[in-house]
Amino acid sequence: MIQAEFADRAKKILEAKDEVIGLAVGGSWLTNQLDEFSDLDLILVTKNKISTDRRAMLDIAAELGHLLVGFTGEHVGEPRVLICLFDDPLLHVDIKFLTLEEFRERVETPALLLDKDGQLQSVINDTPSKFPRPDYQWIEDRFWVWVHYALLKIGRGEYLEALDFFAFLRMTVFGPLLHIKNRNLPRGVRKVEADLSADDFLDLRKTIPDYHKQSLLDTLRHAVSLYRRLRTDIFGDGILLRKEAEESVMRYFGEIERA
Repeated sequence: MIQAEFADRAKKILEAKDEVIGLAVGGSWLTNQLDEFSDLDLILVTKNKISTDRRAMLDIAAELGHLLVGFTGEHVGEPRVLICLFDDPLLHVDIKFLTLEEFRERVETPALLLDKDGQLQSVINDTPSKFPRPDYQWIEDRFWVWVHYALLKIGRGEYLEALDFFAFLRMTVFGPLLHIKNRNLPRGVRKVEADLSADDFLDLRKTIPDYHKQSLLDTLRHAVSLYRRLRTDIFGDGILLRKEAEESVMRYFGEIERA
């Protein structure tokens, strides 16, 4: 596959650099789920910090292939990642630039492609990977404010903003919680088509409204019902439920429906 060919070429090029400690790969590579649509998630570990120098990151990426464009990942909260598009063949490659100390904090345990002195394997042996999980109290503290926000947009006729809001809920609340219910890592809506039960995927699909008021309101009703069920099934007794906010917002929901 083109991803494996690229990774092998990158390994050979980077192995010659004194600054490089090692190269690892994560993502779909780890679960043998690479296909023609997969990107490649590389982790480059160096002696000195490179991620603060965008030009240096781009220079290294350009040595690995025909780099069309590359930019850092501030928009996804990870400026240490250089998001690249290569050509010949056309391939999306994410390169995370880390020091050895930064490599200790991982959301997954990557496969090692290059480990010059065994330092990466030593770190893996000594430290666990930890995938971030949703903070249930954080969600509960915000959910009813979000529902009220959606009602304001629907009530004002700003249907496109309301449509965008449902995408936010799927990524932030429903995708992660449904993944947890299905014993998956809470990766937003990634691979929900394959990794959720049929009933749970149908529940998630029902959070996609059409562009008119009644559909938006019906979908928001479903979203509230789905959240309440997931909250009961998953959260546990330690979460403070914002019942007063919930009751007030749901009364307002009725007002918007009757308007």
